[in-house]
Amino acid sequence: MTNRSEPFDELDRKIVAALVANARTSFTEIGAAIGLSATAVKRRVDRMREADIITGFTTTVRPSALGWRTEAYVEVYCDSAAPPRRLAEVVRDYPEIMAAMTVTGGADALLHVRATDVEHFEEVLERIRAEPFIRKTISYMVLSHLLTSSPEAGAGRAAPREEPPSGGV
Repeated sequence: MTNRSEPFDELDRKIVAALVANARTSFTEIGAAIGLSATAVKRRVDRMREADIITGFTTTVRPSALGWRTEAYVEVYCDSAAPPRRLAEVVRDYPEIMAAMTVTGGADALLHVRATDVEHFEEVLERIRAEPFIRKTISYMVLSHLLTSSPEAGAGRAAPREEPPSGGV
C-alpha cells in the first residue's frame, strides 16, 4: 500500500460514490457531475488506486441468471484447534461459497452459500461437514431479500418503486 500525499476529500468521496453506483461511468460524466475535468477525475482515481483505496472494479450479476436459485447462510462451529487460516483454505475450494468470515458469538464462522437447488445445497453442506475440524453447522435458507439493491441480493440497481395512487376525484 502506498502512502497518500493528499487527503481523501469530499471530491474523492463523490468520485467513489459515482463508481460504486456504476463502475462504468466515464470520467467525463463524473467530472461534469462534480465540477472537475475528466483528466482531474482520472488523476484522482489513479491516486486512489495507487493508495489502495479503490481496490478494483467489478460486475454484479443476478445469481438466478447463472442458475444459483438457492441461497443460505451457514454458521460453522469448529474444533478449538482450527485456526481461521485453515478454514480460509477450505472455503476457497467451494465455488458455491460467495463469502466467508469469522464472527463473534457462538459460531466460529459464517458462510454465504449459493446453489442451484436444495439438493445441491445439501450436497455442499455435506462436503463442508465432512471437513475434519468442523464440529457442526447451522443453516438458514434465504426466503427473500428485503434490500433488493444490496450486493448480497445480486442486484446492481434498486427495485422499481410502486407508483403512489393518483389523487383524482
